[in-house]
Amino acid sequence: MKIIDYITEEKINLSTNLSKIQNFCASKLRETPLPKSQSETWRISNKQKLSSLLEYQYDLNSYQPNIPSYLTSKKAIKINVGNANQFNLKENDWQIKELNTKEINFLIEEKIINNNSEPTWTNLLNHSLVSEENLLGIKISGENIPPLQIFCNSKINHFNAKTLILLIDEKTTVDLLQVNLGDKNSSLSLTTYVWLEKEASLNHGVISLGNGTSNLLNSLDVVQKIGSNYKLSTIQMQYDFARFEVNINQSEGGGHTTIRGMQVSNDNEQIGTYTKVVFNGPKGYLDQLNKSLANDKSHSIFDGSIIVPKNAQKTDAAQLSRNLLLSNTAKIDTKPQLEIIADDVKCKHGATITQLNEDELFYMRSRGLTFAEASKLQLKSYYKEIIDSIPVLEEGLELLNHLIN
Repeated sequence: MKIIDYITEEKINLSTNLSKIQNFCASKLRETPLPKSQSETWRISNKQKLSSLLEYQYDLNSYQPNIPSYLTSKKAIKINVGNANQFNLKENDWQIKELNTKEINFLIEEKIINNNSEPTWTNLLNHSLVSEENLLGIKISGENIPPLQIFCNSKINHFNAKTLILLIDEKTTVDLLQVNLGDKNSSLSLTTYVWLEKEASLNHGVISLGNGTSNLLNSLDVVQKIGSNYKLSTIQMQYDFARFEVNINQSEGGGHTTIRGMQVSNDNEQIGTYTKVVFNGPKGYLDQLNKSLANDKSHSIFDGSIIVPKNAQKTDAAQLSRNLLLSNTAKIDTKPQLEIIADDVKCKHGATITQLNEDELFYMRSRGLTFAEASKLQLKSYYKEIIDSIPVLEEGLELLNHLIN
């Protein structure tokens, strides 16, 4: 595997040009080059596809993404991760400021090196590879902030790694759409960190769109302070192998979290979402819905956990996994989980796996629709709930048509 060989070669790890973070992560990967087989969240991941993801040549250069028109907004401020642009956008009542390398490294070191918890394999891989050119940190503060779009992309026949940091200041409200694009025969490693200060609000959309032969390792780590509001809406599709890890920590309790996610798999693809929401204080709130759609011989995975320790009294959390099988050879694994120690809480979870409703199909066909038309009509209603929740998306109907077709 070219990427693992590149990281674990002794001359790479001992390079004086690497940062403290890179050397730390590379040394950890030298001990465990691949995810541990006993890890529950990696147990059913396709090992052959993961190996193929790591077979591309590492490329630290950045490339201008080819963005579909329906994913762009005329009103939004657009930022590409990897352009090494220096910017400080400022108006009378708001500011979007780029963090310098020292500030970014301090934040990552606190997460990866100084934290008592063990870093995930996905983040170790990312931080071993990311260069300053593909590292972006921004601080957002103020009022009446225009919508933002942030783009990350991979390049054909290469492995690209990028890291994004978002600091949302107190009482700041932001709408942000993150678009991840995979070129054919390529792999993208992306780690995103979000810090939400007290009473801050972030409406965060993440659309990950591959090219059928693309691969994606996507990690999202969110810390919410008391009174903050975080809304996450995601879609991922058209990747041969995609893994989306979401970790949300209501560090003081009293936060409000809403998650709407969907993955669509076709052909022989494997696409998975792994979420973990931890309440570290009282009166936290979570409303989570994840949808999976699997067709042909594909495999869709959802693994979601909610952790409520003793100090998280009066937590209100709900998690639902709704899944749709479109063929007899497709496979869906869903695993919603609750871990509750507090005794004064309101928590629930559930999961369903269904197929297209035959009665509805029969009714629509009796009214003159073909089977294909009736199926698409059902699928539109299935997708629309998620698409309608994505911020900064002006052409939601075009995205819906792309999903259907």
